Amino acid sequence: MKTKLRIASITFIISFFVHAQQQPKGITGNTNWMNNWTSFRPAANDYSEATNIIAGTIDKDTRLVKRNVYHLVGVVYVTNNATLTIEPGTVIRGDDKTCGTLVITNGAKIIAEGLETDPIIFTSENEINNRKPGDWGGIIVLGKAPINTLGGVHTLPFDLEPTLNHYGGQDPEDNSGILKYVRIEYAGRKLSASKELNGLSLAGVGRKTIVSNIQISFSNDDSFECYGGDLNLSNLISFRTTDDDFDFTQGSQINISNSIAIRHPFSSDISGSRCFEVDSYEKIANTDMTKKMTKINASNITLVNLEENNQGLVRESAYIRENTFFNLTNSAISGFAPFILLEGAIGNGEANLSKISFKNVIANNCKGEIESESASNNTGIKNYYSNPQNDIQFTKVKLSELFYLPNIKANPDFRLNVNNTLAIGN
Repeated sequence: MKTKLRIASITFIISFFVHAQQQPKGITGNTNWMNNWTSFRPAANDYSEATNIIAGTIDKDTRLVKRNVYHLVGVVYVTNNATLTIEPGTVIRGDDKTCGTLVITNGAKIIAEGLETDPIIFTSENEINNRKPGDWGGIIVLGKAPINTLGGVHTLPFDLEPTLNHYGGQDPEDNSGILKYVRIEYAGRKLSASKELNGLSLAGVGRKTIVSNIQISFSNDDSFECYGGDLNLSNLISFRTTDDDFDFTQGSQINISNSIAIRHPFSSDISGSRCFEVDSYEKIANTDMTKKMTKINASNITLVNLEENNQGLVRESAYIRENTFFNLTNSAISGFAPFILLEGAIGNGEANLSKISFKNVIANNCKGEIESESASNNTGIKNYYSNPQNDIQFTKVKLSELFYLPNIKANPDFRLNVNNTLAIGN
């Protein structure tokens, strides 16, 4: 009996490890979930002229309907615990001159639930081939979930109305509504040398808020930025942003899965741009160190630089600062220099490096592995991430071999090519 039990145990263990090795890398799906609702050439899309204007304050439940096209003028606040509902297929065009911006204030909700066959579109007011990053502001959602700044409540640096510009609280389950099957194009207006709006800013947003199947294209700053909060994010697409694709700070507690950043080699701002920028605070003096530090669990992520022969302005795929937790699993990264960059203050000791882990990850065509801003840390970092507890496969293959169809001029499919052994975990 003991012999049979031992054989059964060994068989179970082998089966477990074989299964673990075969976890799919990068974005997944039985079909290409980016079909139908996305657009990788939004400059050429012929949107109808606006028929209705949205301006000022929305302080009661309001519904935007598909039969109208809306012109978003100035900063529009949804207040007084009101719900803004947007029908599938509705188009909202942000005003250029007044920097059209939609703000869902603390306690209010947005229900923007499009369909795969009928997405909701936020885009520029400008006409075909005259659209550019930063044509309008973007979408801001302010919630009541925890942040780690002193006092537990904070404001965004976007010149918003002071009485309406606050986020944070004690409710990680806070619900700010639904954003699903939504495209956000040409947002991210530059307000000053140090202030730039994002495509989608999620500040203190709680986990009952649904954020999935969102494509942000040609943002002039970050595509997605989370300031604290507690969220599950899935099926996000960031395409040709000027700054970071996914930016997390102020103690964000985020699970992000099945998401992709597609970078253009010559879209970058002066500060340098990454797919992930992860920190717990901007200034430690403004931070309550008894609160949670930023923790990002990222799984089935694809990060890709479209230029294969020259990284251009594209740098590291992720920049991670001290006192931050970052776990990347089952993911595919291609075309960065280096693969990962760590803030020098992290050093090369296990206490800090153990907060940053990699499992079942391909790093393809990256000029450099995991490196520090302080080169003296690199030997220790390399030794640490060579341990079996981390699983990174460094490869050099063409994008056309790695992915099904990495061509944004067609209907791109960035799932890993199952005919390539990398895709099945071998």
